[in-house]
Amino acid sequence: MKKKVVIIGGGFAGLFLAESLENKFEVLLVDSKPFFEFTPGILRTIVEPEHKDKIQIMYKSILKNTSFILDSVKSVTNKKVKLDSGDELSYDYLVICSGSGYREPIKEQKVVLASRASTLIDAHEQLESAKNICIIGGGTVGVELAAEIAVKYHGKKINLVHSRERLMDRDNPKSSEYALYFLKKNGVEVILNERVITGDKNSVETDKGSKIESDIVFSCMGIKPNSDFMTGKMKTCLDEKGFIKVNEFLQVEGFQNMFSAGDVNSCLVEKTAQNAKNEAKIVARNILALENVMPLTKYDEERTPIVISLGKYNGILEYKSFVFTGILPAFMKWCVEKKEMLSL
Repeated sequence: MKKKVVIIGGGFAGLFLAESLENKFEVLLVDSKPFFEFTPGILRTIVEPEHKDKIQIMYKSILKNTSFILDSVKSVTNKKVKLDSGDELSYDYLVICSGSGYREPIKEQKVVLASRASTLIDAHEQLESAKNICIIGGGTVGVELAAEIAVKYHGKKINLVHSRERLMDRDNPKSSEYALYFLKKNGVEVILNERVITGDKNSVETDKGSKIESDIVFSCMGIKPNSDFMTGKMKTCLDEKGFIKVNEFLQVEGFQNMFSAGDVNSCLVEKTAQNAKNEAKIVARNILALENVMPLTKYDEERTPIVISLGKYNGILEYKSFVFTGILPAFMKWCVEKKEMLSL
């Protein structure tokens, strides 16, 4: 009888694990949506809603020997996963790949959290009629979203507010400089070293007293790990920011048969699709190693290349100290999306 692997979350890490293990184990994949979504491509759906058809594919058409469960996870113990429906799943191995979302910076106003295509598509009509747009957060996602909107809608007033002294402050300064140049060239007002603290239906206000008119607000500010189901004793597995603590083998701290991969874990790497898949490869290898009483493989937190799109025809490729800008990075990102979706 095959042992049972339960995977929470069907993003890059969860899907790769299910594909890798479904012929060797009884695999159950739990996700709150019935389709895989190529998350690096979701921002384009705010300006091209039809783009969603190119970046989504149903799990059931990909996974032939995996049981897919459309549900959300309510809680986890060292023996079972409890779902919102009330069902409980026992497991021999559990892998948590539940990903992350964006924090809502202000509560007084409806804010669009730029983390899922469906959310952005719902906001598309609102964006079409908006004259003043505010984007909170100048990391990679905030920059990409601002660029998508600026390239598509030349007549709209776009403000991007970032609390740090430069855009994409964790990336190479050359990347930051080019992103700032591109956004300003395309009419985006970039406000640095200010934090949004409050807002109403017409404007937001920063900690330095700036008032920014806004018909629609997008939050791309600080990711929030999807780990709310880690309750009770399992809370001890979370760090101070809510990320799941893992050891060098990507096992959840304190558990031999519980792993975590992707945005939700505490690995000190950029939360990218490529890194999520790399972590998933190590998890798959280590589950098989445990089964065969073999040594486990350590995860190497090595920096990987990053491709940032600035609209359809411009972008930034960054790897260590190397930065290349222009149409080639944009073409590379399109190729990666095309290749990934065709492979599924």
